[in-house]
Amino acid sequence: METINLNYKGENKEILVVEINRPHAMNAMNTKFFTQLLTVFRESAYSETLRCVILTGAGTKAFSVGGDLKERNGMSNRDFNVQHQLIEDLFITVHDFPLPVIAAVEGYALGGGCELALLADFIIASESSKFGLTEVKIGIMPGGGGLQNLPRAIGVRRAKELIYTGRIIDASLAYEWGLVNKVVNVGEALGEAEKIALKIVDNAPLSVKMAKSSISRGTEVDFHTGYVLDITGYNILASSEDRVEGIAAFNEKRKPEWKNR
Repeated sequence: METINLNYKGENKEILVVEINRPHAMNAMNTKFFTQLLTVFRESAYSETLRCVILTGAGTKAFSVGGDLKERNGMSNRDFNVQHQLIEDLFITVHDFPLPVIAAVEGYALGGGCELALLADFIIASESSKFGLTEVKIGIMPGGGGLQNLPRAIGVRRAKELIYTGRIIDASLAYEWGLVNKVVNVGEALGEAEKIALKIVDNAPLSVKMAKSSISRGTEVDFHTGYVLDITGYNILASSEDRVEGIAAFNEKRKPEWKNR
């Protein structure tokens, strides 16, 4: 049985929905899952038609409760380290993915599952969602970027409290603190994420890609360095065919036909 399901959406398959397919285990992530998802993201990075990826979990009980602790029970230190290197490779690949990634969360997003959601550009959550980095409760700490991404999302002091205590928060508080972008009814997170993805697809693909790169890198450096990245990207877009098409379409009152060049 595959640990992930892939489903393409849009007229030209511009949107890829990646579903964690282990509902019997609350979508806990095992070694097979990490291997398969890493392959999907590596191969999708070179797609000429893909514009957006949506991450979600099968069912409404959980996006993912993190690493599969049943698989890890009795695992040797060597095997654990090998698995975690795979996790690190995957999570860095998702973090650096050149196209927008949206997490559509239903139910629990805990531990590594929460960290995976945090790697997305933003999160759409159902009102049943619960978020937490609970690793301290089992003798480790977040190792999938959560120690960096959570403070960036909700602030250092709030993140420290959640991480030190392993506290789990609901969707309402997650929205109030800026962890998620929107809260919807149970069962509607994926549909809402798809609506947003379709709006992204309508726009110039090079523009979206360049904007993501500039925001992601620019927020990690000082303003002036970040602004250099902005203008570099802007100047590349200024000489693109899509800029010419965008202006022509505006003046001719029609929908642009993007060439991605």
